Amino acid sequence: MDSPINSQKTVSDDDEIDYSVKPEFYDSDLDDKDELWMISKRDGRPSDAVLSCPACFTTVCLECQRHEQYVTQYRAVFVVNCRVDKDTVLQEKGMPSKIGKRRRDSEMQETDSAESEKVNRVFCSACSTEIGVVDGEEIYHFFNVIPSEP
Repeated sequence: MDSPINSQKTVSDDDEIDYSVKPEFYDSDLDDKDELWMISKRDGRPSDAVLSCPACFTTVCLECQRHEQYVTQYRAVFVVNCRVDKDTVLQEKGMPSKIGKRRRDSEMQETDSAESEKVNRVFCSACSTEIGVVDGEEIYHFFNVIPSEP
């Protein structure tokens, strides 16, 4: 069996780092700066979560409210990185009581009926994953997103 050449002389990368020099890409105040940026974007208003696309992790909402009954659903007025499909109008009876895959498939349908609320599908603008719907009052209802602490 052959043994690795100079296996006794292998040096860790850690041994080659000069800790007396401040790292070029390190900013000890970055978390504080990020928090101030987020507060300025929300004008000081609280948010239940920051929402991201489940496929590509692109941020789609900085300020939202969690649904009272369905904790994996959120609603928002201000969104980013979202594309609305205005060509396809869906209808939902009793919107937004529950928007989930089963209900979306069985009760949401293309229609022009005036008795139900009309909604349009919302997609991530980066990867085109469907992440929710927007209603006629321009309130976004997210049901396919990843929440993180604000």
